[in-house]
Amino acid sequence: MRQFLMTAVLAVTAAMSISTGASISVAEPDPGLLQADLDELVRRVGVPGAQLVVTGDGLNAQLDSGIGDLGTGGAFPDNAQVRIASNTKTFVAAVVLQLVAEQRIDLDAAVEQYLPGVVNGPGGDGNLITVRDLLRHSSGIPDYLAYLNLASVADLQRPRPATELIRLGLDQPATFAPGTSTGYSNTDFLLAGELIQRVTGQPVGLEVTRRIILPLGLQDTYWPLFPLEHIIRLPHPRGYHEFDGALVDITDIDPGWGLADGAMVSTGADLNRFFMALLSGELLPPAQLSDMKHVVPSGDPLRSDDFGLGLFHRTTACGLEVWSHGGAMNGFVVINAATPDRAVTITLNQLPDPITTVLHQADMSAVADAALCRARA
Repeated sequence: MRQFLMTAVLAVTAAMSISTGASISVAEPDPGLLQADLDELVRRVGVPGAQLVVTGDGLNAQLDSGIGDLGTGGAFPDNAQVRIASNTKTFVAAVVLQLVAEQRIDLDAAVEQYLPGVVNGPGGDGNLITVRDLLRHSSGIPDYLAYLNLASVADLQRPRPATELIRLGLDQPATFAPGTSTGYSNTDFLLAGELIQRVTGQPVGLEVTRRIILPLGLQDTYWPLFPLEHIIRLPHPRGYHEFDGALVDITDIDPGWGLADGAMVSTGADLNRFFMALLSGELLPPAQLSDMKHVVPSGDPLRSDDFGLGLFHRTTACGLEVWSHGGAMNGFVVINAATPDRAVTITLNQLPDPITTVLHQADMSAVADAALCRARA
């Protein structure tokens, strides 16, 4: 989440997006070839290590590469928990759409109806911006992350509340008129989180837990109790970030700050389960799933995906249509891609610098594609 202010880094997770295609049959990928792909990715991108988890069609495989802990030299632990950053947004969007199905929220109602007096200023007018605009990034509200200084460990340890960050975004000039274009904005999902709390009377993390995590049995997924906890609960790799040329272990700092745009912790297996369940209709009625998957162009030349409601869509190199979101924050990059029948999650334990990210975007995408497409039948 914390580095998504850079368009280049935004492009990384977007490049891993996926959607469904019933006309293509996907057979089991070759684990030896996938291992070689993952090893080469770690080498080229220059991160300590990575873990790939692929699930579905009777397949449950984990591959590890490189180092999970530079202090001990140890590998990624099995079923590693990591901070999933902006993948959190898909969970939040799913809760909003459940509330739509319950007729407690209208996607095309003005945000002002649910958050009176909150969305105002040069960055946007809540009377003109709809709930749908928030979820598909068509609000025009600037991304607050572009206006934060997060260049040091001290900056990461200085949390700001959602209300302050929303105000920071709204105090900047709008990037476009609502509904006329798209532009990725973390501010949109802070507002979506506030919307959930206002409608349900409960914190967004509690609603995500009771509506998604518990029903799906995602035992290794949680919304951290920030600011009371910073340590990832179960076995996990160390997460690293480079500050002023020095690689720093920041695993025990929570840069997500408990916020609705990137707070959650999960594993590759749980993320795969979540995305397959979502796309299979386990979480949403058909009408709301259709709304979620109705896409518009991202309008970003660095993105290969289109925007749905908290979902990204693209077509892989083998012609398979897939859905995902992806996430990046100081310490971790979490790439995921899914159809209703198979999903893959790749975790890196360092967020590369923006130039490296752009140069190796295609390499990252290729590894995700290979897990779904290598042995296409």
